[in-house]
Amino acid sequence: MFIQTEVTPNPEVLKFLPGREIMAEGSRDFRSAEEAEASPLATDLFGVEGVTRVFFGTDFVTVGKDAQVDWPHLKAPILAAIMDHFTSGRPLFSASEGDDAGGHDDQVYDGETAQVVAEIKELLDTRIRPAVAQDGGDILFNRFEPDTGVVWLHMRGACSGCPSSSATLKAGVENMLKHYVPEVTRVEQTL
Repeated sequence: MFIQTEVTPNPEVLKFLPGREIMAEGSRDFRSAEEAEASPLATDLFGVEGVTRVFFGTDFVTVGKDAQVDWPHLKAPILAAIMDHFTSGRPLFSASEGDDAGGHDDQVYDGETAQVVAEIKELLDTRIRPAVAQDGGDILFNRFEPDTGVVWLHMRGACSGCPSSSATLKAGVENMLKHYVPEVTRVEQTL
């Protein structure tokens, strides 16, 4: 098994491409070793000293590290954990766990607001999320406030905590949403 690595805009996050599907759809973000207990692979990765975050995309895994640890010290044990996981045939998730699919909210919108939210989600899914995935992250719809026109988004993976994430959010995502969905006045990031 050959695993490629790619740098991301976030210097504390590296993208690992094992050349196979990780998740059929959606993504999963693990921010702690406790959250990682849902996945044998995430648990193994958090077992590498210096790993602070793990994110699964459709065909990649991004790993975040502590700023005091250098990538040359972490890369080999991370590669070994990913390789061992896939060669062992273990499942990605424990039997009771799974992915969080698209990560869209469960709020129900009515009338014109429902149409606006559908347009926002469509743009996110078809144009924005694929571009963000190239950098090892994901961006998910959180909510839309029809009274103010504010769209709240959740950035995950390499995008979470990235020094350029606010610029991406404002210059890229906000401009695109405002252009195609005139009801959108501003985009904000949820934590």
